[in-house]
Amino acid sequence: MSAHCGKRPYRKAIVTGIISIALYAVLLMHQGIVNDLFSRGGVYALLPIVTAFVFCSVHGCFTGGFWTVFGVEAKKRQEVK
Repeated sequence: MSAHCGKRPYRKAIVTGIISIALYAVLLMHQGIVNDLFSRGGVYALLPIVTAFVFCSVHGCFTGGFWTVFGVEAKKRQEVK
């Protein structure tokens, strides 16, 4: 099992899920501003990259915690001797 000693990360899954939902809600509620900033070019071209990184990180943490809560873990690779 994981390093949580039998405890499942409910809090991690819930908190990162709420943050993920909030990020998507803010993005969708402010589409006009987002489109305006992202289409300016120049240094603003970094904004979509940074935004994608933030969304990916938060959603990845949520997904990892979500599957761990349900007991789904990656199969451990065995060393070939």
